[in-house]
Amino acid sequence: MKNPRISFLLPLLCALLCAPCVSAQTPDPALIRRVDDHYNHLHTLRARYSEHYAGMGLDRTETGTLLLRKPGLMRWSYDNPQGKVFVLDGKFGWFYTPGDAQVSRTPAKQLDDLRSPLRLLLGHTQLAKELDNLATAASGPNSTITGVPRGMAQRIHLLTLIVSSTGVIQGMKIEEAGGAITEFTFTGIEEDIPTKPSDFTFTPPANLPIVNGESPI
Repeated sequence: MKNPRISFLLPLLCALLCAPCVSAQTPDPALIRRVDDHYNHLHTLRARYSEHYAGMGLDRTETGTLLLRKPGLMRWSYDNPQGKVFVLDGKFGWFYTPGDAQVSRTPAKQLDDLRSPLRLLLGHTQLAKELDNLATAASGPNSTITGVPRGMAQRIHLLTLIVSSTGVIQGMKIEEAGGAITEFTFTGIEEDIPTKPSDFTFTPPANLPIVNGESPI
């Protein structure tokens, strides 16, 4: 089933603390700078994630491990459902779930997945240039940064990043133009960990056709 949504985005790319956000205010330049500076000094990142999707008659939660490496490498390894994977190898985005009759492949430059917003963390992060209608607000012990990923306005109504006082992104909420909502919660975050090329390599199962197109839901 083709994905009617947009993921990680940079997806790449979900609130750790889902406290209601207060009304947005003029963007806090210090907060924006903390996030930019934090991710511009990172080379790799690993985290556990919980992904909740509600829309299109579906309401489901999936979990797994996210691995990022600059520049432009990403792997979402699901353990629920086991074996589901999304790999961005720098050239293509690969999508596969065990039992599927095909493998989906999309050129990285054309990738239009809900995880795509996370790709802004894989290069030179500048939130002010990545998000239109940028705003910030306090949200309990954390803060929120909201905006619309540039070039994705037809798919995403609003992107909300939940960030700690030190500028660490702990969650991401994507509200789509069609009404669906996807939330990612990140825990157990490890930064600048060793990685190897095979972490971002996907070998399609033998005898399965490779179809160019969008990611499955």
